[in-house]
Amino acid sequence: MRAVDSNILIYARREETPQHTVAAELLHGLATGVERWVLPWPCIYEFLRVVTHPKVFRPPTSLPRAWQGILDLLASPSVGLVTEGANHAAVLGKLLRASEATGNSIFDAHIAALLIEHGIDEIITADEDFRRFSGLKVTNPFRP
Repeated sequence: MRAVDSNILIYARREETPQHTVAAELLHGLATGVERWVLPWPCIYEFLRVVTHPKVFRPPTSLPRAWQGILDLLASPSVGLVTEGANHAAVLGKLLRASEATGNSIFDAHIAALLIEHGIDEIITADEDFRRFSGLKVTNPFRP
């Protein structure tokens, strides 16, 4: 099963990004397809934080429009959500030790731990830093 990272959500929402078309088509394909896929809750929060931030995008996406975009994705019968479960601390601790993540990489480790905890083995992202987490396949849709 595959997960979608926040940067894909951001690029799909913001038409001025060079990655917009690829990201929008990818999300549309997932949302209308039958293959199961997931959104980690931290990625939803990060998407909302970034697209509504006036120092990141001018003009920023309005919160109602950004939230509606999330609700539209959540209406897909093939999407699931992942959040921390009973084994999260153990999975995260093991991942942190193995990857030696620090600083901003802790956020990525959190997402990677969520996916691994739930048996999700692939993340679709433009963030190559996810490659540091063993047990997780990284698919960058913007690379040939």
